Amino acid sequence: MKKNTDYYLDVALTAIAPAIWGSTYFVTTQFLPQGYPLHVAMLRALPAGLLLLLLVRKLPYGIWWPRAFVLGALNFSFFWAMLFIAAYRLPGGVAATVGAVQPLIVIALARICLGRSIRALAIVAGLVGMAGVACLVVTPNAALDPVGIVSALAGAVSMAFGTVLTRHWQPPVSNLTFTAWQLTAGGLLLVPVAFLLEPALPPLTTENMLGMAYLGLIGAALTYLLWFRGLSRIEPSAAASLGFLSPVTATLLGWLALGQSLAPVQIAGFVMVLFSVWLSQKSQAPR
Repeated sequence: MKKNTDYYLDVALTAIAPAIWGSTYFVTTQFLPQGYPLHVAMLRALPAGLLLLLLVRKLPYGIWWPRAFVLGALNFSFFWAMLFIAAYRLPGGVAATVGAVQPLIVIALARICLGRSIRALAIVAGLVGMAGVACLVVTPNAALDPVGIVSALAGAVSMAFGTVLTRHWQPPVSNLTFTAWQLTAGGLLLVPVAFLLEPALPPLTTENMLGMAYLGLIGAALTYLLWFRGLSRIEPSAAASLGFLSPVTATLLGWLALGQSLAPVQIAGFVMVLFSVWLSQKSQAPR
């Protein structure tokens, strides 16, 4: 009984991360300067990583130098660059639906890289979750920008690889230190890319700085600390299924903050997503 209680507590704490990530699209479009996805990704990762490094005062060593940069690229640099490109070029619903394929990719990678068995319930949960996300966020007149679609799919693949490798590579340091290494490495990798491929940022307004502070401190430092803690305790496929909570948050923010309406099909999407998350956790829970 205690094992199950501990497991579901770990799941609940891990779920906080994707629930908060669901606010990224809202903050990006409402508070940040438009057209600078690489700069935004870099400024989200690097300051938060450096702040955490000042707290832990421990640098990577030996094999953890290249591993920190590989994970930093997968979980932050490449993933966030693709995420922001998709956010700027696609309606949030389309981007979320394409990204919802991630749990199924994680299931396949966990089988290949970690030798985890593929459970039928986990596959069903992934498919139900994708359908629920589509009902929740896709509108009939949603634009299908090819670059945005490819970016959203590439971001999902990158995050899936990062999720599995984060579970596979567990250094003998605290989750806070592991988060600091990855955030800093990911931010550093984005610096030359942002400055070479994008024009300089315009002067930031107070609104822009508040948005960046939120994405860095809450949407990166806090959430990834919880996420990496969860990956060290629960199966990657179970953690990945929690990502379906992001579009739920995004839809609720649109309803509460932007006055968007909720149609019956979206309410059905809510039910399907929550059922999918429950089914996935049930399939992975300790027996």
